[in-house]
Amino acid sequence: MNKSDPYLMNRRGVLKGSAAALGGAFLGGEPTEAYPKGVNTNSNPSALKITDMRIATVVKPGPGPCPIIRIDTNQGVYGLGEIRDAASPTYALMLKSRLLGENPLQIDRIFRKIKQFGGVSRQAGGVCGVEMALWDIGGKVYNAPVYALLGGKHRDKICVYADTTESDNPKIYAQRMKERKEVMGLTWLKMDLGVDAVADKPGTVTMRSGLSDWEQTEIPHPLLAAEVTDKGIALLEEYVAAVRDAVGMEIPLSMDHLGHVGVKSIIRLGKAYEKYNLSWMEDVIPWQYTDLLKQISNESPTPILTGEDIYLKEGFQVLCENHAVSKIHPDLATSGGILETHKIGDMAWEYGVPMAMHFAGTPVSCMANVHCAAATLNFLALENHSLDVPWWSDLVEGVEKPIVNHGFITVPDKPGLGITLNEDVVKAHLLPGTKYFAPTPEWDNESSADRLWS
Repeated sequence: MNKSDPYLMNRRGVLKGSAAALGGAFLGGEPTEAYPKGVNTNSNPSALKITDMRIATVVKPGPGPCPIIRIDTNQGVYGLGEIRDAASPTYALMLKSRLLGENPLQIDRIFRKIKQFGGVSRQAGGVCGVEMALWDIGGKVYNAPVYALLGGKHRDKICVYADTTESDNPKIYAQRMKERKEVMGLTWLKMDLGVDAVADKPGTVTMRSGLSDWEQTEIPHPLLAAEVTDKGIALLEEYVAAVRDAVGMEIPLSMDHLGHVGVKSIIRLGKAYEKYNLSWMEDVIPWQYTDLLKQISNESPTPILTGEDIYLKEGFQVLCENHAVSKIHPDLATSGGILETHKIGDMAWEYGVPMAMHFAGTPVSCMANVHCAAATLNFLALENHSLDVPWWSDLVEGVEKPIVNHGFITVPDKPGLGITLNEDVVKAHLLPGTKYFAPTPEWDNESSADRLWS
């Protein structure tokens, strides 16, 4: 036990205040013996207030740097959250003045207050990270794991799937996938396989020349007029065949990063991959093109999945009610946080759509995902981009190690998210030029008229 942990110290320190609030030996004229025993009196929830927000940014535990949020309160109870990988800490810090003085247990009310400051993809990172931290506080105050506050858990372990380092050689790629299964014990696999793997070979991809880097990354897929030839599809199929030969047909296999190609090419790829029984092809075109996604889903025998860039439930509902995709894939650090993602899953259940979850970050955000996944009935599997990062599990304490064990994460039963930071390890992996939870007084007094309705 870390005796210097302000949360642990506080849970002793506020006992006197809570006892006083109980009115001594009598409550409403009745002896205290008439009241239930074992009630948590280590905090005074109605008087809880947010007093500070600070950031510590970890360098590349996944695809990009990950800012960890710490929200402090007047009773020493603090909460941890995380901004989505590679997003700016400013997305959270701009919310600080709007949070100070609020009772962090009013999670839904605070979320409705700040959700206007989120947006698609990483622009939602601040709102989602704050929401995670509020749930961590709530669980600590009420002495319950977050999943219990969501209504309870449907599973004790969470299935994990992961990407795999690519190779230009199909046999090498297949061997790496086999190691994921046999050495790491994964029970769900994912391969990144796009047209870039074959585009250097003549006669594989038809596309206009002279495109700038910006055009190739920012213009939506259907507007680039790039198409894959029969030769290109045959070469891509060699990769999938090699992987299936190596890992077998029994284990679920998903595919991502197909490249910015046209709708017809996506459909043709979906037909070519039918014999390999893929669980899904991911993010084939931007999620906003509902009608085009429905066309692809109707014509491709390979299931289609999307969702990691969608903020809030409404975008997912359009996809589900139109059956434009076979599965959805929210990123909790983008979709609106723990409760909103739980609502997304419940909504999708009503339309018969299962939910996988995208995740790339530290164990802080990972545990937020784990609690949500445990409490959401139609959950499939949770992504993890950090299986090859040796210090990833060491960033936190309080949970089973290794966190990902033979393809599963055990759902923690400790209060809140169930973790504390390992200060030494986090400090050793801070983004260069940043500090460990440095004060942020410059964000205390921002003034703005944030009203939504006139």
